[in-house]
Amino acid sequence: MTSEPLPNNIETEYLELNSADDWPAFYQKIRAKSLKLGGQCTEALKPQNKILNRYRDVHPYDHSRIKLQRGSTDYINANLCKVEKANRKYILTQGPLSNTVSHFWLMVWEQDSKAVLMLNKLIEKKAEKCSQYWPPSIGAVINFADVGLSLEYLEQQDHSYYLTRVLRLTDIESGKSRDILQFHYTTWPDFGVPCSPTKFLDFLKKVRNAGVLEEEVGPPVVHCSAGIGRSGTFCLVDSCLVLIEKYGLNSVNVEDVLLEMRKYRTGLIQTHEQLRFSYQAIIEGAKQLLNSNNSDDESESKSNHINDSGAGDLIEAAASSDEDDDEPPPLPPPRTDSLKAVQNGLADRPLPTIPQSVSDYDLTYKENGADADEIRIPSGPLPVVPIDLEEELSSEDSLEEDDEDDMNEDKGSVGSDSPSSIGNDDASITTNVSELRHRRRIERKQQMEQQVRDMKRRQQANEQWQQLKRSLYFPLMVGGALLLGGGLVAYYYLKQ
Repeated sequence: MTSEPLPNNIETEYLELNSADDWPAFYQKIRAKSLKLGGQCTEALKPQNKILNRYRDVHPYDHSRIKLQRGSTDYINANLCKVEKANRKYILTQGPLSNTVSHFWLMVWEQDSKAVLMLNKLIEKKAEKCSQYWPPSIGAVINFADVGLSLEYLEQQDHSYYLTRVLRLTDIESGKSRDILQFHYTTWPDFGVPCSPTKFLDFLKKVRNAGVLEEEVGPPVVHCSAGIGRSGTFCLVDSCLVLIEKYGLNSVNVEDVLLEMRKYRTGLIQTHEQLRFSYQAIIEGAKQLLNSNNSDDESESKSNHINDSGAGDLIEAAASSDEDDDEPPPLPPPRTDSLKAVQNGLADRPLPTIPQSVSDYDLTYKENGADADEIRIPSGPLPVVPIDLEEELSSEDSLEEDDEDDMNEDKGSVGSDSPSSIGNDDASITTNVSELRHRRRIERKQQMEQQVRDMKRRQQANEQWQQLKRSLYFPLMVGGALLLGGGLVAYYYLKQ
């Protein structure tokens, strides 16, 4: 049974784009529209700031760039991105370079950020995508003298596909400290998408539950390598789900939200696959939100029903509950019944079919640029097995196959019995089967031993024959040599 489509245009739009395979064209249309929304990037192109950019074609807009208040420069490749209707603010930035790590932490301190969301690995495709901007081990401390900050690594937790770290950032001059949460998504490939919307939504839920996305605190710092692809995907999904929760399912246009975000930072969401995944995650998250609201409404209606009931109804309900509690629980079924069910094939019934969600609709995730359908078994010749080893293996395999055939025959003979006889003679059948199997194994073993003895006998006879040939050949050689030598001597004397 498949789940019904959501009553909003997001899923309809997704299904239409999917059926027509129109995602590349749709993505290019959004890119073309966003080109008219961009701003100037004069600060990023200044000679002293070029070395502070990780990529030559990813620059922050001047009107939304983060400005540092102290230190040797006010420039950092980062933008403050706003989604006004959702009351969301994000700082999107590149993965820090070795010469911008101190600037990165100064931005976190000055913007009063409570969390850093890292969506990339340090090394991807054998290239550095981000410099390690936290201490190398728990308990270690890094001092950033140029900006007057120190950073201590307090703890780490592993959640399979992402890590959480607690880092203590201290202003050396004032002595004030602040604990920063780092959520590190370790399984999101560059230019790719997460393995499933469900895992991504679980990650987003953990970030939300930490309270680091709320408007009462400083904006979270979100980064990948360039700070536009994976970072843009995260912010788009989060903002759209907030809008759905606030204004309803029919109120959100994903394209409009993405275009609004692109006003603040260039190139958010880098591929049509990331855009497609964003739709999948938004649809799946909306379904989870809808299910959660329905369960809350049911619990609230039950609570209201209890509040509206009279005292007599409550007493009667309590009395009936007490009567139910006085009854002893049913006994578990006897062991023989479960054995009969197994032997009669009742335990082999298939599991119920899992409903297919829209997030599973025609999904083909890409890992590191390769489709899952492109995985193949390696071709090439099979390894050569030596003849003696091949004979030994074939004899062992045949023995195992014979044992399996014997067991299948035994099971067939047992299955031909009536159910009543099976229920009464379980122990005897099991004993007969084990004895038969043991006896046939002994027979196979005896046959193998006999074959080995025959082989040894033939080998011994062959060795004896070789020795006999050598014993006969040596005297013949010696006699021939003596005869030849004597003939030569006689010829010499006669010639004289």
